[in-house]
Amino acid sequence: MDHPEKWRPPLLKHPYLKLCQLLMLACLFYFCSGIIQVNKTVKEVAVLSCDYNISTEELMEVRIYWQKDDEMVLAIMSGKEQVWSKYENRTFTDFTKNLSIVILALRLSDNGRYTCIVQKTEKGSYKVKHMTSVMLLVRADFPVPSIIDLGNPSRNIKRIMCSTSGGFPKPHLSWLENKEELNAINTTVSQDPETELYAISSELDFNITNNHSFVCLVKYGDLTVSQIFNWQKFEPPPLDNLLQLWVILILVVIGIVAITAFTGSCIAHRLATRRRQGKRNEEGTGMEKISPILTGPAQASV
Repeated sequence: MDHPEKWRPPLLKHPYLKLCQLLMLACLFYFCSGIIQVNKTVKEVAVLSCDYNISTEELMEVRIYWQKDDEMVLAIMSGKEQVWSKYENRTFTDFTKNLSIVILALRLSDNGRYTCIVQKTEKGSYKVKHMTSVMLLVRADFPVPSIIDLGNPSRNIKRIMCSTSGGFPKPHLSWLENKEELNAINTTVSQDPETELYAISSELDFNITNNHSFVCLVKYGDLTVSQIFNWQKFEPPPLDNLLQLWVILILVVIGIVAITAFTGSCIAHRLATRRRQGKRNEEGTGMEKISPILTGPAQASV
């Protein structure tokens, strides 16, 4: 006796269509869930709202929990606040703003989904009366690098340094000229153990007898920041300009010599004139001192 074949749904010809449908449903659930997103930068202050108001009298009758993903952040029970060690001394509750928590000096590790849960007593046990989530995104962008002159370690060689700090994730610094990477020296990368932020610096030596245009490029994750350093070699003045300078210099020297000679001749002329006048005066005075000699009848009459 033949048994009727059981009906089976047709198999999907393209199994990946089922995966796409699941992903679409997940996206719709995420966007329809109404999760608030707060964007901040490292070291700023974040205020995350629980979006729930209670009176001061109710604090003794409710339990309030704030947690980040699977770890506890803060709890309020019987009106007393308890903060977990990772958030201690930088996190507190603002009861005047919908039971918000305030997180000071944000760190990269603060990234995540925060959930607020409010429980109230009902028939001798605590039951969830409110729950909401807030997504906190903490950025850490590197500022534009700075390039400074470190002097000349040897003849015709100059050394410069490029540096930046305060970003995340771990950066990579490279020197480029004409889109080709150059050999850098003394490249250092350090990380602050508390803030988890990075700092980076690198030095470059180059010949000052050539023109250069260097690019200091810092990459971190999918982002980059850069700075440009231009160097112009010393250019001696053209030959025509040198000839003009020599002509001007010779004319200046000739002018100085001519003025000096003219001034000297004038002074010599004045001195000679004074000497001649002095001699004439001396001769006139000598003639006056000589008395006349009388002879003949004139002497007898005397």
